[in-house]
Amino acid sequence: MSLAIEVLSGAPDPYAAAPTLLLKLRLTRTEAEPVHAMVLRAQIRIEPQLRRYSPAEEERLVELFGEAPRWGDTLKPFLWTHVSTTVAEFTGTLDIDLPVPCTYDFEVAAAKYLHGLGDGEIPIVLLFNGTIFGYRDGRLVVEPIAWNVEASHRLPVSVWRATMDSFFPDSGWIRVRRDTLDALTRFKADRALPSWEDAFERLLKEAE
Repeated sequence: MSLAIEVLSGAPDPYAAAPTLLLKLRLTRTEAEPVHAMVLRAQIRIEPQLRRYSPAEEERLVELFGEAPRWGDTLKPFLWTHVSTTVAEFTGTLDIDLPVPCTYDFEVAAAKYLHGLGDGEIPIVLLFNGTIFGYRDGRLVVEPIAWNVEASHRLPVSVWRATMDSFFPDSGWIRVRRDTLDALTRFKADRALPSWEDAFERLLKEAE
C-alpha cells in the first residue's frame, strides 16, 4: 500500500491542555483500495544547518553549537520529538492534524534551540513509520509504512512562539535541584523581594 505524506502548515492547538502544535498533513494513497485505518508515527528532527542566524541568535545558541566560526562542524540535525496518531478510513487523499506537544524544559536541546530563535523559519523533517490496515480481495491486509516516507517543512518561528505564549506569555522555565530552590527561596525572603524576577535580577547585579 503506497503512501505519500506532505506537511501543509502548522498552527497552535487552541483547545489543548498544554502547549501543542498542530501540523497539517496531507496523506495521499496512490492505490485504488481504501485505507481502512492507520497507525502513524513520526520522528521529527530539526535541521539547523538549513537556515541563517542573526548575531543575537548566534549568541543565544552558543551553549548548543559553540562559537559561530565552528558552526560548519557543529550544526547537525537533531531530534525534536516523537509523535503518533491514528487515522480513520479514507480513499485517495486525506488532510489530518498531527499533534506535537511542546515543552519549555531547557534541559531539552530542542527547547533551547527554539527559544534562541528570533524570527524566520524552523527547518524540520518528519520521518514516518507505522502500520496501514486495508482490504484486498475481501481479506484484511496489514502492511508497514515504507521506511523512506518522509516530509520536510519550514515552520515559522512565530507559530511555535504563539503556541508557547498561549500558555507561558513572555516566560520560560528552568529546572533546579531542591536544595538550590531552597537557597533561592531564602535569598528572596531575606531581601524581601516580591518576585522571582526581582531575585534573579538582584543575584545578577551582585554577581557583576
